[in-house]
Amino acid sequence: MFNPSRDQVRQFFTEAWTKRKAAGVLTPLETMAADLVELHPEYHADLENPDNAQADFPVEQGRANPFLHLSMHLAINEQLSVDQPPGIKAAFQGLLATRGAHDAAHIIMEALGEVIWEAQRLGTPFDSDKYLELIRRHATRN
Repeated sequence: MFNPSRDQVRQFFTEAWTKRKAAGVLTPLETMAADLVELHPEYHADLENPDNAQADFPVEQGRANPFLHLSMHLAINEQLSVDQPPGIKAAFQGLLATRGAHDAAHIIMEALGEVIWEAQRLGTPFDSDKYLELIRRHATRN
């Protein structure tokens, strides 16, 4: 299992974005990463400034951590590609009935963050059923 360090993740995203801007050759994974960065212009300056690759993004500052956000997008893309946990593809399709793919991914990201936070806080395993239920609940809202 691939388990990159914080620095490796940040370097991966900044290098993928640098290559995209320079019209360089990207690997398939770098292409996915650069595509996600393009969807988030609010992060461009962070990925173009080498100092930000080392910055902390405390919640108290009210700024999302661009590297965490983009990493979660990649994780969700992977989950959808292999339907893991089983049922996430169907739940995603339910979201697409009322919103665009990027908004749907952000809803899934919110659910993923909530379930991970709860598991860490309580010292329990990741609850796939709760994760899918949170996503499905949003699919039934307008």
